[in-house]
Amino acid sequence: MKYSFLITAALGLSCTILQAQNSYLDSYIREGLESNKGLKQKQLDYASDLSALKEAKGMFFPDISMNARYTVAKGGRTIDFPVGDMLNPVYSTLNMLTATEAFPQIENQEFAFYRPTEHETKLSLVQPIFNSDIVQNYRIKKQYAEISRIDVERYQRELIKEITKAYYEYKKAHNLLALADTSLSLVKENLRVSQKLFENDRVTKDAVYRSESELSKVEVQRAQANNFVEASRAYFNFLLNRSLTEPVELMPESPVPPLVPLEDATRLALQNRNELQQIEGYKRLNKHVTSLQKGKNIPGVFGVVDYGFQGEQYSFTSEDDFMLASLVMKWKLFQGNVNRQKVHQSRIESEKLEELYMQTEQQISLEVINNFYGLQAAYESVESAGKQTSSAIRAYELINRKYQEGQSSLLELIDARTNVTSAAANSIVATSEYYSRLADFEYAMGANGLENY
Repeated sequence: MKYSFLITAALGLSCTILQAQNSYLDSYIREGLESNKGLKQKQLDYASDLSALKEAKGMFFPDISMNARYTVAKGGRTIDFPVGDMLNPVYSTLNMLTATEAFPQIENQEFAFYRPTEHETKLSLVQPIFNSDIVQNYRIKKQYAEISRIDVERYQRELIKEITKAYYEYKKAHNLLALADTSLSLVKENLRVSQKLFENDRVTKDAVYRSESELSKVEVQRAQANNFVEASRAYFNFLLNRSLTEPVELMPESPVPPLVPLEDATRLALQNRNELQQIEGYKRLNKHVTSLQKGKNIPGVFGVVDYGFQGEQYSFTSEDDFMLASLVMKWKLFQGNVNRQKVHQSRIESEKLEELYMQTEQQISLEVINNFYGLQAAYESVESAGKQTSSAIRAYELINRKYQEGQSSLLELIDARTNVTSAAANSIVATSEYYSRLADFEYAMGANGLENY
């Protein structure tokens, strides 16, 4: 009976079906969601898109700038003002009429186009009143942020699935190592019994050699199982961004039959899957891009106000200040049909997204069907493997008792032990496959408990 207990313990099976969730696994998932490097990168991308959204929102507010200019000029163009040619004939006539020289002759004047020194210091305010580019750019940035948020959630669901599968992969390795330890103790016991039987002339020397050979074989199997444990534990800790050698706590669980009907699972998947939500987001984004291109044919209106000071010397008095207020319209009348072609391209992209959405729906439905029936098959494999293990254990106990009494051959004992080990290993693998399938099925439905973390 002690052999039965050892092998049952190695399988990690509980006598009752646990209704509660695995508390250890839940805590590991929370830890992974908080520390995983890949998820942090996705969250930083989302934060960047939120910042870009705030930047786009800021474009609705006025743009206020201060501009100061001081200029020193020399040479350049001149302006000729023929004031002498215009006034001298008049002045000559007046001198003749008055018989005086009261109106002297004057020279023509020449003015420099640039003043020798000049300054201008002003505040400029530009307020968009209506600009389609700003409106659609804000909507585009908002949609990008929403898509990025969905991408974070999608990565979180994938991470939950990967952590869950890695946890049960490690649990499988741990149980296989425990099974190898149990097999090793059984083979050592068989070797001890064979030596005793040989000493009492109940068996020949070859029985001892065969037992020693079996011991070496099981030792190799245990070393391989130990390597599997170390590798699977390292990968699990990698997902949690922990030390690769950190210990992992395990909890006994028993598989339960699938309870969600296929129709409900498919409906949940089409409602919850982030892939479909992302495509919907890209469809809305494409509509905003189309509106952006169409809006380039609509004029933009801006209000511009300048207030400042001008003069040849720096002086900030009421005599030097000025103010300008303008209403500016900007309208691109022709760009070689560029906008029309971009609108056409956006419409083609919309059709592609519609096709992609329908294709993704079919792929998700197929994924749900495959995982649904795969989970059912995995559960049936667990049930079958458990029965085979129980039968193999009972057969081994009977043959082992007969061997110790000298009524059974060593080959029968080795064969019985091999059957027990093989059946127990199959049960461990089947149980791990069930939980792996369950994680895939929950992910396929989009219902792997993200809201719980």
